[in-house]
Amino acid sequence: MKNMFKAAILAAGMFIAFDTHAQSVGQDVKKTAKKVGNKTAEIASKGKSAVVDKKYDGKVGPQGQTIYIDKNSYYYYVNKKGRHIYVKEADLVAKP
Repeated sequence: MKNMFKAAILAAGMFIAFDTHAQSVGQDVKKTAKKVGNKTAEIASKGKSAVVDKKYDGKVGPQGQTIYIDKNSYYYYVNKKGRHIYVKEADLVAKP
């Protein structure tokens, strides 16, 4: 009887340990997938901007980003998530 009880406790402990480990692996996979998705979106958006829109050579963004001009003459740069961040011309910095 004692051996059956010990085996049941051991099995329950292993089940809980494996379940906890699987959750941490799931979180790691989720973080990595998000990073890969953001980088893919950034590269795709920058590629599209380089082909479709005009690059502003004389100025850069607040942190040195490449500035593009869209068809409506709005200035923007592409952030790390692949989104267009529109800026005013007054916020642009002269290229060093």
